[in-house]
Order: sequence, then structure tokens, then C-alpha cells
Amino acid sequence: MDTVNIMSSESNYHHGSLRAALIKAAFTLLDKDGIDAVTIRQIARVVGVAHSAPANHFKNKRELFTALALEIFKQLSKTLKSELEPNDKNLRESIHAFSKTILDFGLKHPNRYTLLSRRDCFNSSDEELYKSMEEVYQHMTRILSTHSNEDNLDAQSQAIALWSMIHGYVMLRLEGALISGSDELTGEDRQIAIVDVIINGLI
Repeated sequence: MDTVNIMSSESNYHHGSLRAALIKAAFTLLDKDGIDAVTIRQIARVVGVAHSAPANHFKNKRELFTALALEIFKQLSKTLKSELEPNDKNLRESIHAFSKTILDFGLKHPNRYTLLSRRDCFNSSDEELYKSMEEVYQHMTRILSTHSNEDNLDAQSQAIALWSMIHGYVMLRLEGALISGSDELTGEDRQIAIVDVIINGLI
């Protein structure tokens, strides 16, 4: 009886819809309980299919996490594109829009953001994923190439410095090492004040 029910449930999914359902289940587990909670067997259980069914889409956990990372980077790039338009923003406005988008995403989806830093979990050389990762990074390099007046460093070095600061701050917030606060001199939110430190070195 159990076997019949499993096969009946599995047959309700078309090839593409089962993959989408598995990814949705994986995100549910990731958001609720973190990276370690996401397993092939567990997502099959959540979806209601045989534990062997996901193998048609994800041969192993690494392939599953690669698919999750791809979806996360795509959504992040889409959000960045929306927040960075219109294109007449100046350097300060653009960098603050970029950093706020990353921070907001990290605080809203801490386990998804943490996954993006776990290159041991997914295949970062996957062609589609690599392209999506580059799209996020290029949002920042375009800002710097367009607006920065710093002639002693190229846009890549500037971008690495900015990204390192933003990412480090987000991770420290997620780890609880830092909490939200304000700059004592300007009264600005701390995340705005620290970005201004970088910006002031670029203008």
C-alpha cells in the first residue's frame, strides 16, 4: 500500500514540475533549519515522492545546492538591477543601494546568504551558476567604473575592497558579533556609516 501511494504521488509530477517542487522543498528546509537540514532524502519526504525520485534531477547533494545557489544569485541580481535603476544615481547613492540590498537580503534570508559563502557545498564552476555570480559582481564593478574618481586602483580592486567590507559586516551581523547601531558622530545607521568610509576614499 505504501509503495502504491508513493508511486501515485510521484506520477502527479511532470518532469519539470517535480524539479521545481524539490527546489521549493529544499528552500523551505534551508530557511527553517539551515544547510545541514537539507538532504536528498528529506526533500523527497517533504514533496511526498520516493527517496530515489530526486536522482533524476540531482545526482547528489552538491548538485542540489548548486541549483539552490543559482536561484539565489538570480534573485539577488534581479533585485539589485531593480534597486540600482534609474541609472542617474551618483556614486554614493548607487553604492548605498547596492550595500543595502545585500544587507537586507542577508538579514531576511540568513541561511540562503550563508549558503552563498559555502563554496564547499556547491559547484561554483558550473557555467550557468558562474554567469549568475558574475552578474551580481558586475553590478558593483559597473558602479565603480562609471562613477569612481580613484585613479590609483582599478575597478576590480575597488570592488573587492567594497565587497569584502559589505560581506564581512553582513556575516558579523548574522553571527551575532555585531548588532544594529548608529554612528555616534553622524547619527547615521552603522551600515550606512561604514559604507561611507569606503565611499569617501573613492571620491
